[in-house]
Amino acid sequence: MSTAPSAPPTAGWVTLAALEEDPFPVFERLRAEAPVAYVPAAGRYLVTTHADVHALHQDNAAFSSDEEGTLMKRSMGHAMLRKDDPEHAVERAALQPPLRPRAVKSRWAEVFEATARRYLDELVAAGPGTDGTDGTDLVSAYAAPVAAENLRLVMGFDNATQQDLQRWSQTMIDGVGNYADDPSVWADALRSSEEVDTAVDEMLARKRAEPDGSLLSGLAGEQGGAMGLDAIRANVKMTIGGGLNEPRDAIGTAVWALLDRPEQLATVLADPVAPRWADAFEEALRWVAPIGAVPRQTTRDVEVRGVVIPAGAGVLSCMISGNRDEEVFERPAEFDVDRDKKPLLSFGGGAHYCAGTWVAKASVAGAALPLLFERLPGLRWADGRAPRASGWVFRGPRELPVVWDSVTTG
Repeated sequence: MSTAPSAPPTAGWVTLAALEEDPFPVFERLRAEAPVAYVPAAGRYLVTTHADVHALHQDNAAFSSDEEGTLMKRSMGHAMLRKDDPEHAVERAALQPPLRPRAVKSRWAEVFEATARRYLDELVAAGPGTDGTDGTDLVSAYAAPVAAENLRLVMGFDNATQQDLQRWSQTMIDGVGNYADDPSVWADALRSSEEVDTAVDEMLARKRAEPDGSLLSGLAGEQGGAMGLDAIRANVKMTIGGGLNEPRDAIGTAVWALLDRPEQLATVLADPVAPRWADAFEEALRWVAPIGAVPRQTTRDVEVRGVVIPAGAGVLSCMISGNRDEEVFERPAEFDVDRDKKPLLSFGGGAHYCAGTWVAKASVAGAALPLLFERLPGLRWADGRAPRASGWVFRGPRELPVVWDSVTTG
């Protein structure tokens, strides 16, 4: 006799502090004991296995992206990630042209290489460990500015600096992950949101007069004609968020994994003609998904794994957990570029599969990682300092203190 579905269990033991510090033990326990559970600290139902996360992303009829009161709407406005088709499809099509594989290969790949070389030149000129401490923080000195400058150029923000994009991205992302409802986080996010609106309005007028093939140029012309100004602003903010933090954290996570595991770095570099940077990039995104969880809202009662999530419920689809599901990946906590290829959840799925996937691959695996290890020989951890990471809705290294062997400029 079959068992009637029941309500999902409540995981009251889960705290936001534990998830922020190190979410992996929490998710391991949830997958084992309650793979679909209500977490009061987050005010959401968490879905944590690979199969369930994948299925959720394919079913926008039951799991709507247009969650009521979602933190992303409050932080960034109503962007396409929080919309369902057909509205989502119209806005995605408007943003897509400069992000397509052909555009990335023909135009942006060269730009990404030039950006990486620029910041590496600055590191080489300064010398190893010369930031006033024992070592140089590779996140603030390389991963973040490279990701921010690449995004600034792709988007066409001629009136902003890469430092502006870093500040905008981090404060608005902090708002998206502000499940603790911290007022200071909301204040910073609002300030950045207003700054972005001003910059966008100025650039739209400029790009109409002088189109240049950037994302803002497209939105200023016919591509953006299907969207009103509020939608353009919201989608630009969404792009600033995910388009910066994912490549930044992919660079940092891959560096962390490879410096901790010299044998893995040796495997990547074993063939000097075709080093395996693409494999290192993909494994880094599996090992620690930079965008760890995305929200959905149920449109009806939905049965998942023998329990029923009620209609109108807020749900978090936890890619950061699904990518370490023991049922799919052997030794999931280990970083292994030789592991069997399995579908990754890091770029989302279904209609909302990440539009910037090719940009991220080209900028990180095609330029930032190979040039970093080429230009900074003997790259290693600085003595007396340890790398650190945080986050679960968005997770990545916050500091990577490194030194390297002295090299000549040029």
